[in-house]
Amino acid sequence: MIEFTPEQIQNNWNKLIKLVEDTFEGERKEKLLEMYKHFEDRMGVAPASGQLHFHLCTPGGYVQHILNIVHYSKEFYKIWKDSGAYVDDYTMEELIFAAMHHDLGKVGDMDNDHYIPNESDWHVKNQGKLYVNNPDIPFLTPPDRGLWILNQFGIKMSVNEVLGIKLADGMYDDGNIQYLKSYAPEKKLKSNMPLIIHQADMTTTRIEYEMWQNIQREEDSKTKVRVDNIKKAVTMEETSEQLTEKSKDLFNELFGDK
Repeated sequence: MIEFTPEQIQNNWNKLIKLVEDTFEGERKEKLLEMYKHFEDRMGVAPASGQLHFHLCTPGGYVQHILNIVHYSKEFYKIWKDSGAYVDDYTMEELIFAAMHHDLGKVGDMDNDHYIPNESDWHVKNQGKLYVNNPDIPFLTPPDRGLWILNQFGIKMSVNEVLGIKLADGMYDDGNIQYLKSYAPEKKLKSNMPLIIHQADMTTTRIEYEMWQNIQREEDSKTKVRVDNIKKAVTMEETSEQLTEKSKDLFNELFGDK
């Protein structure tokens, strides 16, 4: 399991606030800072997802995911531009704004978390469902709730930013089909920015998943070594009643008090 130290969580929060201060200006920056101040205690420790095998299902995962997608959005912007795509119909500020807030709805509503700890030990242990969606808040998709939250703080958005947030999940959200699956030229997206946001989100979540997977492989490998050591120690000449101290130590290391 990926875990962040309190120092890492605080450093990531500082990076997020600095991103706001360096990217935006005037009243818009002030309103964004007001919003982040309101959510600081909750957003700073929020997970990015509810299950271990998804992405960054851990306290502090949300902010790390946001920093990651901003990074990859900039990288894909460069790739699209260098490849000959037209990127002059939106600004870098719009790109960063949409990347920063594509998952804002996962924080919850104004007063309640979206993800709450799972009280079912069975689902936690057997399925890795550490969190569940809060049943006490009205259902909204994360993009829709995010747009609602931004509206609560009077933060104005361009059409590019709205579409960048709304379409971040691509075709995984059925509501996006009419925007992304269009055969008529007049109905096609006027800007490639939502596609870059979606591409960055897909890349980020996959990399975050593989980071978790690598940790699991390492843990499984260590467990296998311990089991093999126990088998060797036990089969050499020892019975269950005549375990050497070495064997007992190996056994306890793997299974503990159980």
